[in-house]
Amino acid sequence: MKIRIFQILTLMLLAALTPLGRAQASIAGDWQGALSAEGNQLRLVIHIVAAKDGSLTATMDSVDQGANGIPVTTITLKDSKLSMTVDAVHGTYEGTVNKDGSEIDGTWSQGQPLELDLKRAPAAAAAVAAKPAPPSDIDGTWMGAIDAGSTELHILFKIVNTQDGLTAQMQSPDQNPVWLTASSVTRSGSALNITLKGIGVTFTGTISADLGTIDGTFEQGGNSLALVVKRVKG
Repeated sequence: MKIRIFQILTLMLLAALTPLGRAQASIAGDWQGALSAEGNQLRLVIHIVAAKDGSLTATMDSVDQGANGIPVTTITLKDSKLSMTVDAVHGTYEGTVNKDGSEIDGTWSQGQPLELDLKRAPAAAAAVAAKPAPPSDIDGTWMGAIDAGSTELHILFKIVNTQDGLTAQMQSPDQNPVWLTASSVTRSGSALNITLKGIGVTFTGTISADLGTIDGTFEQGGNSLALVVKRVKG
């Protein structure tokens, strides 16, 4: 009986939508796929929401990079053609939805085109948020810059203490505004290590006695560069 009631409610909802809204509603939901490049896989999840007037909005998660909720700037569905632009990462997607609305075959472009086929994502269990804990003496935002020769790249770390230990996010604002979640944060006395496994980044530093700076090394792709970050006030 519950199933029948649910089916009736679903039909009533679809009937209330405009013809365009009904078409867009069929694509609403969570979609998952993976990019393959140079032997590596990068998993993506797209969350699509349809409004009654037929407009679509979406966000994107880059699972292996720990970047969630990346805003999709524009998303449109015309007939079976889905188009998306993601300005935050300078990416675009063009795909074709199959007849039963279960798969999207397409191409992701971000400097170079890569095949990206999406399938309906199974309902995921609600994520358990880390429980807050009293702030540690290094909680807060830290900022520094890497001298990359012809350019200078600013790096920010946002450190938060939880009952499960320290967590951190990293942003490179000169490249894009996305905050990436660290896969691990460890501290032993004044020694701090922040690792972002998805993008191959490790920051190893020494916390100053006055807790004002962390003098360290930023490593990625076999390159090791000096990075001193200072606590951002306010």
